[in-house]
Amino acid sequence: MKKSVQDFKVLRKTELNDETFVIDVKASTPLPDIKPGQFVNVLVENANNTFLRRPLSIHFVDYEENIIKLYIKKIGEGTNKLSELNLGDKLNIVFPLGNQYSIPKNSKTLLIGGGCGVAPLLYLAKHLRDAGNQVTTILGVRSAYDAVELDPYKEYGRVFVTTEDGSVGEKGYPTQHSVLNEKFDYTFTCGPEPMMKAVAAYSKSKAIPCEVSLENTMACGIGACLCCVTDTKRGNICTCTEGPVFNINELKW
Repeated sequence: MKKSVQDFKVLRKTELNDETFVIDVKASTPLPDIKPGQFVNVLVENANNTFLRRPLSIHFVDYEENIIKLYIKKIGEGTNKLSELNLGDKLNIVFPLGNQYSIPKNSKTLLIGGGCGVAPLLYLAKHLRDAGNQVTTILGVRSAYDAVELDPYKEYGRVFVTTEDGSVGEKGYPTQHSVLNEKFDYTFTCGPEPMMKAVAAYSKSKAIPCEVSLENTMACGIGACLCCVTDTKRGNICTCTEGPVFNINELKW
């Protein structure tokens, strides 16, 4: 797929809590076909220690408004600098990058997200629902404070929450939720690696196809910088070009 480098304009910024926000960035030309699971690389300007672009999952695409939504958590200098963007500011983006999640049809699908790994699952949920699938999403967070932006996911299927402290939803981790007693045909996940490994183990135990989105440091997006190399059954490969989405059978998990 052809990649583009373009200045986007910040159209909206929604603060979800003190640490997490969503920005809507508007393209100056019609957006290409963007697949669920793909990502963008953004240039962080005026940050003294941020030399490489920052990879961000594509949270959602609105073709009518010609915007991409980016779900961002303040983790380091780069993301903190992005939180200072104002309406009308420009953001230089390389897009669309990477591969995509598979889209089965007429199946019972399970999406599991943890932390800011929930970001790509909203756009995936839409595509799955549009393909005739039943969509169930489990979002795992630390506490009720982090249980943000649940309503958009509810537009595409059932949504369940787990919290480590039990302040909302079921107490525990996503892979401990009672809805897993149901039978599913596919699982898709993104989040911290220990959580994704637990989802992979659950899927293998049920003989369910499972795809994960790795959160490696994908600074260039074209396989040049080698920051994101991961060890697979095919050998060492660049996550940014061969992924970030992998079937668990490809990984040494």
